[in-house]
Amino acid sequence: MGSMSIWHWMIVLVIVMLVFGTKKLRNMGQDLGGAVKGFKDGMREGTAETGDAPFQQVADGRTIEGEVKEKAKS
Repeated sequence: MGSMSIWHWMIVLVIVMLVFGTKKLRNMGQDLGGAVKGFKDGMREGTAETGDAPFQQVADGRTIEGEVKEKAKS
């Protein structure tokens, strides 16, 4: 029984296309691609604003990594 051959994957693909339909699969693919692109753009914008290494500061020759938290107003 080993690993799945190409014919097994073709049968699975045909069944999935029959269940969901090609239009719905195409829409899901576009949505997923848009989400990945948006995530990459967001990560690129985040590193562009803070430099190559976000959340890092250099003090006295030492690198301090951490997360910035806002102070509560009294």
